[in-house]
Amino acid sequence: MATTPVPATPKTGPPPARSVLRDTAFLRLWAGTTASGLATWALPFVLGLAVLHRELGAAGLGLVLAARTAGFLVAVAVGGVLADRHSRRAVVLWSALAAASAAPLLALGLGRSLLVMTLAAALAGAGQGACRPAFQALTAEVVAADRRQQANAAMTMAVRTSTLAGPTLTALLAAFVDVGTLLLGIGLLWLVAALLPGRGAPAVGPAVGPAAAAPRASLRAEFVDGIREARRHPWFLAGLGALTTVIALGYSATSVALPLISRDRYDAGWVMAAAMTAYTAGALGGALVTARRRPRSQGWSAFAGLAVYGFAPLSLMLPVHPAVVIAAYVVAGIGIELFNVPWFTATQREVAPDKLARVSSLDFLLSYGFAPVGLALIAPAIDTFGVTPVLAACAAACFLAPAAAALVPTARHFGRTAGPGER
Repeated sequence: MATTPVPATPKTGPPPARSVLRDTAFLRLWAGTTASGLATWALPFVLGLAVLHRELGAAGLGLVLAARTAGFLVAVAVGGVLADRHSRRAVVLWSALAAASAAPLLALGLGRSLLVMTLAAALAGAGQGACRPAFQALTAEVVAADRRQQANAAMTMAVRTSTLAGPTLTALLAAFVDVGTLLLGIGLLWLVAALLPGRGAPAVGPAVGPAAAAPRASLRAEFVDGIREARRHPWFLAGLGALTTVIALGYSATSVALPLISRDRYDAGWVMAAAMTAYTAGALGGALVTARRRPRSQGWSAFAGLAVYGFAPLSLMLPVHPAVVIAAYVVAGIGIELFNVPWFTATQREVAPDKLARVSSLDFLLSYGFAPVGLALIAPAIDTFGVTPVLAACAAACFLAPAAAALVPTARHFGRTAGPGER
């Protein structure tokens, strides 16, 4: 008996994921983060202009910047606890408002009171520090899990663009307005960072029902609880150790050695400027690549990207053409974002949502906190051992630390078991 054939139903795949750049909530968060980045990178440049205009001495500049760093390091730990304890949006609001309020105080103390400027700088650093883990956790609330890598790539592009645009825009504006007005402009940027982001979905915490009414633990106890959460993820501890090593030794060494090499070997300041610009351009390119790149072994790929920063100090060791140095910095910039974007995405995916801000604050605390130590030790080491041995040791550390971290269990996939197509 003949049967009428049933028309084949055309196979259709899942609808294409909507771009995160078309999400209004994310765009507001991205714009707020960008404003905070511009304010962060513009402030040291504006204070440098104050030195040029003799409104602030060199020693005063060092004191003000040190106070800002100290405020950041203290607040980043406290801010992580507060962002897990309260609304992440509220923490962004109040910390950015604190940074905004510091700007007129800096302008008030300029040329009048170094004490006022130092206290205001500490307040600005505290606002910046408290914002960082809250912004990181708020991204996980605003963006769905399948679009977070794209969102983190867009966020890091905002940061890299700020490193270029912040000083550049400030230099242009300095031709028309004085330093005090520029400081007030930084305060306006912080106001944008405070008011523009919207509210994310509430974090899912373990305490519900009657347990939620239990007395809160102390800030210290909750921060220690965040450390315990970090210890549950061997890939995170290994990655944080590798990142801290690369920043404290590799980045600090190149920060100190690059101006010396540019002056003594090439007798041209443009080599330093070109190398730093190349690094930022490479980082922007790396962020673009990682927005859609999904390697099978995500963790190993990220650690390989982190390791290539070693080419930056390596390029400064030998009397090579300046183009080699610039190319090495491009590669280093690409590599750092091949690490950063998957690293942030994995942290948002693997860490318990109610502890995400605390774990993120631990990330910023160590990676940023050891950078000044590296900067303080590199210059005496160069004076004692010479620039080439120091650069060689730092390059080796940049290559070996990520390689060692890649051997840790769960590092291959950043805590994720191999899924279909990854075997």
